[in-house]
Amino acid sequence: MADHPSPAGPSTLMDVARQAGVSPSTVSRILNGTAKVSDDKREAVLAAIAKMNFAPNQMAQGLKKGRSLTIGIVVQDISSPFFDETLRGVDDGLKGTGYASVIVSGHWNADEEAERIRLLLARKVDGIILLSGRISDETVLGFSSQRPIVSTGRALQTRTALGFKINNEYGAYLAVRHLIELGHRRIAFISGPANNMDADERLAGYRRALEEANIDADPHLIVEGNYHEASGMMAMNRLFDTHQQFTAVFAANDLSAYGARLALYRKGIRVPDDISLVGFDDLPGSSYTTPPLTTIRQPLYDIGRIATHALLRVINGEDAQGEIPPLELIVRETTRRVR
Repeated sequence: MADHPSPAGPSTLMDVARQAGVSPSTVSRILNGTAKVSDDKREAVLAAIAKMNFAPNQMAQGLKKGRSLTIGIVVQDISSPFFDETLRGVDDGLKGTGYASVIVSGHWNADEEAERIRLLLARKVDGIILLSGRISDETVLGFSSQRPIVSTGRALQTRTALGFKINNEYGAYLAVRHLIELGHRRIAFISGPANNMDADERLAGYRRALEEANIDADPHLIVEGNYHEASGMMAMNRLFDTHQQFTAVFAANDLSAYGARLALYRKGIRVPDDISLVGFDDLPGSSYTTPPLTTIRQPLYDIGRIATHALLRVINGEDAQGEIPPLELIVRETTRRVR
């Protein structure tokens, strides 16, 4: 029997198994990182992979180090353009590394996030990127004892757990200060969901900007949303239903601003002629709303790329650091000086 396949086609798993003198299932389990085999068998499979060019050299080297060359990514909402942009940064950060990703969703539920992380750990990922979420820092640190974790939206700095956090309070402060500088005094705020750290920090920034300008924060102008378009529309309708007077709206994220814009349109209220509107995130679609949305730019792509590079360095036992670009106000066409 030949030790190598016919030139007619590429090497197969069966060819590698024959060359290494093991079963195909053993090769498969070594490839996916679930096999418990002797060093001799592992070395035989690695030698067969190299000889027959069955897998990229990066995979063979990863297997030699006991790695799966896979990272897990936990997002909160796979359908959200917010996470789309961050995942684009993760994808570019993985280019040329030999690593692939497995993406799961936590749906803003701490129990579900923890279950998804356990699933990724069971699949022998080499590390995990946690994009936002509801689980506690203590829970993240516990999981990081099994595999390195890089998380966004929290401040962590240990050997196996890193966090990258933006200054939500400052971003909201920039948005509201912009409106105040345009002469607005009655500024409504569509917040994020209750018990959400990012939402709490953006509310604090809203309050700080008003306080610095000696403007009392009217609790009737603060309406809770949940970061989705529908909640922005419903929050705006609640403001109208309770007959609140305001000349500007700050929405805690761009999606809420999109919903608020639709509610204003249906009321026949012009943006920005009658009411100014500011969002938070600078999603790709915010340049194409009617009119284009003034917003706070989060470096979403950079966050994904920097988090990925940091995780790979931690996996390799190296020191990992990274600096996220600061938030900035992007002035477009939904804000103007108050009449």
